[in-house]
Amino acid sequence: MDKNYNFTQVEDRVSKLWDESKCFIADSKSTKPPFSIILPPPNANAQLHLGHALYTVEDALIRYKRMKGFEVLWVPGADHAGFETQVVYEKNLSKEGKSRFDFERNEFYTNIYNFVLQNKSVMQQQLKSLGFSLDWSRDAFTLDEKVIKTVYNTFENLYNDGLIYRGNRLVNYCTKHGTGFSDLEVAYQTKNDFLYYIKYQIVGMDGFLTVATARPETIFVDVALCVNPNDERFKNLIGKQVINPLTNQKMPIISDEDVEIEFGTGVLKITPLHDFKDYEIAKRNNLEGKSVVNKNGKLNNNANEYEGLKVVEAREKVTQKLEELGALMSKKEYEHQVPCCYKCETALEPILLPQWFVKTKPLAEKAINAVKNGEIKIHPARFEKAYFDWLDNITDWNISRQIVWGIRIPAFECQICNKWVISKDLNPGKCVCGSTEFKQDDDTFDTWFSSGQWPFAALGYPDSDDFKKFYPVTVMETAYDILFFWVARMVMLGIYVTGKSPFEHIYLHGLVRDSKGQKMSKSKGNVVNPNDIIQKFGVDSLRMSLIMSAPAGNDQNFSESKLVGSRNFGNKVWNMARFLSMLSEDSYILANEEANNDLESIDSQIFNAHKEFIQEVNSKLDKFLLSEVAEMAHSYVWHQVADIYIEKAKNQKELLPLINHIFRDCLKVLHPFMPFVTE
Repeated sequence: MDKNYNFTQVEDRVSKLWDESKCFIADSKSTKPPFSIILPPPNANAQLHLGHALYTVEDALIRYKRMKGFEVLWVPGADHAGFETQVVYEKNLSKEGKSRFDFERNEFYTNIYNFVLQNKSVMQQQLKSLGFSLDWSRDAFTLDEKVIKTVYNTFENLYNDGLIYRGNRLVNYCTKHGTGFSDLEVAYQTKNDFLYYIKYQIVGMDGFLTVATARPETIFVDVALCVNPNDERFKNLIGKQVINPLTNQKMPIISDEDVEIEFGTGVLKITPLHDFKDYEIAKRNNLEGKSVVNKNGKLNNNANEYEGLKVVEAREKVTQKLEELGALMSKKEYEHQVPCCYKCETALEPILLPQWFVKTKPLAEKAINAVKNGEIKIHPARFEKAYFDWLDNITDWNISRQIVWGIRIPAFECQICNKWVISKDLNPGKCVCGSTEFKQDDDTFDTWFSSGQWPFAALGYPDSDDFKKFYPVTVMETAYDILFFWVARMVMLGIYVTGKSPFEHIYLHGLVRDSKGQKMSKSKGNVVNPNDIIQKFGVDSLRMSLIMSAPAGNDQNFSESKLVGSRNFGNKVWNMARFLSMLSEDSYILANEEANNDLESIDSQIFNAHKEFIQEVNSKLDKFLLSEVAEMAHSYVWHQVADIYIEKAKNQKELLPLINHIFRDCLKVLHPFMPFVTE
């Protein structure tokens, strides 16, 4: 062995050994008990970040079970990541002075596809460089033909079962990126804005009602004022009318218990198509609404002379007009939560759009039961409450996205009678009206709808040998912050499609933050590239430090001091092997152990202590307590084996067979975490 541990040379040599031996390819015909993990597919729009190095958790479980004699399958993959990828690509276009509007749909899609394939190739190399023992013969992509076919089948079946419907509903819409979102994707930001106090003249009376609103630019399409029926101040005014200060139209004064008596003046202006609460109140009172803001974020012709102005600019000019009319009484600053696009932070507009929705309540009920009855176990268990809370309060899921990049929805509108036909084979045939003229919906699926089918789609549902052998997947491991976005939806769709829960265990890891505990982001300039780390410290050091730093579900702060400690430990293991090899004159370090089958007689105290250590390792790994095992192994190898046992063996050569046996076991224990130096 070389005197010093050169991790660069070892990693390169071992990686080639793994590739050439094809030792990570699973056999779906094997009679061994199965153990499977499907890699949470990273977005194929950029290089991997440090958080992706936490796939080490999955690799540790995979390598452990492989050594325990299981038939192990770890499927790699990549996610087309619809909206997020299109945003990344459009940023690149903007640097060239171009936008999505400069391309026809098919050309734009093809350009993004080529962009994604380039990134996907880079990601694959990064995953390999991190030592992940993935079965690359089964590499999958969320735009693979088999995956799209599965997604189309699911959509059609949900539709036929009455669990998907097309609804003209108010949705959160990003005017910059031109798409709606589901409620779960809305990012609320605390902002300071103004409340404008505006008076509405009461018809037939000298008095007026004052409304406090943050959106005076929408007054053009007000349909009513609303008060709480329990508010004594206004009971005598319910049923009367007021004058809209900008349009001079008469509007009714209505009542609804959703009006907050203590907020503002206790009087709410009802603008149905620009506020979700207003929309529901208007529906309950049979009031129709109109829009004053277009999908481009500018006011339309309902705003009269303000048509074409952006919302913020229009707000300023409209308040000036109200002041001129004597309708603006005052304004005061207030802090509130504003729904924003999670990518560009643009304030979202409520827009009335026809969208496809999934009825989630029936699906959620089965997903809840799967965890309650123990069919699925969540690690750590404290996340069960959040899982139940979200599913208990789930709303229908908007799965339509007004973007080009993604899986286009297989829905076709008859151009004669406007009926919709769902066709998983993209052949709508003949409409009930006899027409064959159809237009496919321009929208694509929400990425979470397709990736929500990842466990069974990636395994070739329903007829493949992989699906029959390895489904349900044994472990789904991912970050806790997508428990709702992805994991719960996988459970709902997995049970619906296959009749079984998609996995047996959910393991949730925490986030990797910077040294100050802040979330890593490009805008903050604190993103750490794993490539830079492994070039300086080696893969094993990165993997070991990540595993040791935090138990399941806990965030961790990244620091180089942890990497230095792990690198020193890797060097220690190398030097222990080299020393034992020299001490034993190569007699025992890699010898067959059959010749040393009576190891307990050499030193029963050492032998039994080691046996207890191995039993505890197995017990903890079976319970997914990886961090505890890594900490325990680090301490045992350094302070027990190196500092005590090997030191004894220097003077007691008869201990060498036992110490070599113990050291071989230690390499096996460390292998899931530090695969290169141990190999």
